[in-house]
Amino acid sequence: MESGDRRVVDTWLHDGSTPYRGDVILHADGGWSPSNGDEDVIDVIDGSSKFVTRSLQNWHTHLPMMLNRSMGEGLDLMSWLNTSIFPTEKGVTREFVEIGARAAVAEMISTGTTFACDMYHFPSSIAPVLADSGIRGIVCGPTTEWPPREDGTDDGSTLKELDELLSQGSLGGGRVEYGVATHAVYTCDEEVLMRGSDLARKHDSTLHIHTSETRDEVANCHTEKGMYPIEYLDSIGYFTDKTVCAHCGWVTKKEMRILARHSAKCVHCPTSNQKLACGGTMSYPAMVEAGADVRLGTDGVASNNSLDLRKEAKIASLIQRHDHWDASILDPDETWRLATKGSVDWVTWDIDDIRMRPYGVNGRRLLANLLYSDSRCMDVFVDGVAVRKDGVTVTLDERKVGVDLENAAREYYKGI
Repeated sequence: MESGDRRVVDTWLHDGSTPYRGDVILHADGGWSPSNGDEDVIDVIDGSSKFVTRSLQNWHTHLPMMLNRSMGEGLDLMSWLNTSIFPTEKGVTREFVEIGARAAVAEMISTGTTFACDMYHFPSSIAPVLADSGIRGIVCGPTTEWPPREDGTDDGSTLKELDELLSQGSLGGGRVEYGVATHAVYTCDEEVLMRGSDLARKHDSTLHIHTSETRDEVANCHTEKGMYPIEYLDSIGYFTDKTVCAHCGWVTKKEMRILARHSAKCVHCPTSNQKLACGGTMSYPAMVEAGADVRLGTDGVASNNSLDLRKEAKIASLIQRHDHWDASILDPDETWRLATKGSVDWVTWDIDDIRMRPYGVNGRRLLANLLYSDSRCMDVFVDGVAVRKDGVTVTLDERKVGVDLENAAREYYKGI
């Protein structure tokens, strides 16, 4: 697939707070400029029915859990993990992981997402899928084997394999990296947590963890350690300068300042938190006040049912307003900046979709319509390459991906 600049004619583009109307050039390096009509481009697109925005960025996923969509409905987090997810995952294989990841990538592309920070088993089966599909990602793998042995021993093969993957560097011309996953303070002892932290430091890679997701988690940690989870992680020297902390729903202001001091990316996952009845979700205003770097994530589809980050952005905006009794929090511009933070890629949306009308004077309603009402994703451009064109993903066969997922799911759940 050819990379290069593209001219979009007679379109709306939003890359800030004011929509731009006219002919634009989408540069392969991620920039844009008004078009004079005489530039050297590889493609000219009729943008009269399209709205151009930055692509969405999903900072907390478990991509292969596409296989687990709609599992364990009606359960709280710990019941869901212990009776539904963990028992099923004892049968997970590299092949299942690859199939699930490919289906997840297809869903992300079809809904305008070009980046995922993932956490799951068998990262070597996930990263090539992202690279081949043309999108970006950080694929974080565990340092301990799964399922764990009955006698509690670990032969170290998983740690060795992850070390080797990290040593190999990135894939897809730098679009996809490997990272390190340590699940949570309630599933990893100090040795495992620091093993992951040390490995991430060794390779200057991302370190990914679930933190302070439920009230029980923080209460139990305080009972056992005399500290809340983020305080505890800080006390043992866990944090690196590339740590991603998912959820952060039950954190003190002191902990928020700790997160800010370590430049940790704090990932708001409101849909998953609500679906699993966590009883609390991140306080966005307090995090911002503390100077924390907030990002947005869906979590896995097993606890969200969706990888559509546009929908996650809507829920994030609404729950923050609801929880803080303040309708001014996370307005459409700020919410979209949160959902696309760090993006250098482009997505176009169908503004003939009735959900995008009316546009408003000078297109001022377009972003709010997209955020709160939705639209069809038409084109996705990554590094100047068309990953999706006119509503069809060109790097994956969505129908085949869906059939493969169905077949894998039947096999995965056999005997359960």
